[in-house]
Amino acid sequence: YCFLFIVFYLVMVYSDYTGYPFPTAPPVDPFAKIRVDDCGKTKGCFRYGKPGCNAETCDYFLSYRRIGADVEFELSADTDGWVAVGFSSDKKMGGDDVMACVHDDNGRVRIQHFYNVGQWAKEIQRNPARDEEGVFENNRVTCRFKRPVYVPREETIVDLHLSWYYLFAWGPAIQGSITRHDIDSPPVSERVVSIYKYEDIFMPSAAYQTFSSPFCLLLIVALTFYLLMGTP
Repeated sequence: YCFLFIVFYLVMVYSDYTGYPFPTAPPVDPFAKIRVDDCGKTKGCFRYGKPGCNAETCDYFLSYRRIGADVEFELSADTDGWVAVGFSSDKKMGGDDVMACVHDDNGRVRIQHFYNVGQWAKEIQRNPARDEEGVFENNRVTCRFKRPVYVPREETIVDLHLSWYYLFAWGPAIQGSITRHDIDSPPVSERVVSIYKYEDIFMPSAAYQTFSSPFCLLLIVALTFYLLMGTP
């Protein structure tokens, strides 16, 4: 007992008693915010929403960039459920490879792989995502993950070295399961997207499309002129 007491005393003295004689676990790195300054330069971006919006204010945001044999994707949307990108041979839903970031009931954001069968998404157990991270903050789901450019030929996983239409969608989730997207006609890239070409593309949401269309502006001018001419 005397020997044990001496050992304990020496340990406490040399550790300065109030210090931490044993190593502690390293802190967990917080989710790094998505940089929009790199859009069109070192990564490609799609922004849907209000003109001038960024990854924290757009209705929907996506970026992609090549890192070695992988493509890194960043997604963010104004939702408490899920946000996804689909890779399609056309602009229609059906037969699409889909990656979704899903906010579950435990507060985690998980990356899941789906395949669109007609108008509904079937989860695929083979998930090509790696280096996954996600966060739910300020009523937004945001995530980052990588997936390989080349994959063995398989119907549910496309080769990203080929160009595809990108389908953008987001919506609510129930107990960690995705439900129907928020809008009836989710936005789609105007043309096929190549991971070898970085662009910064903005797509106005429905509200801004209405007021920014030439026909609508002409109609407003004509209506204003009519009202002014009809005023005594």
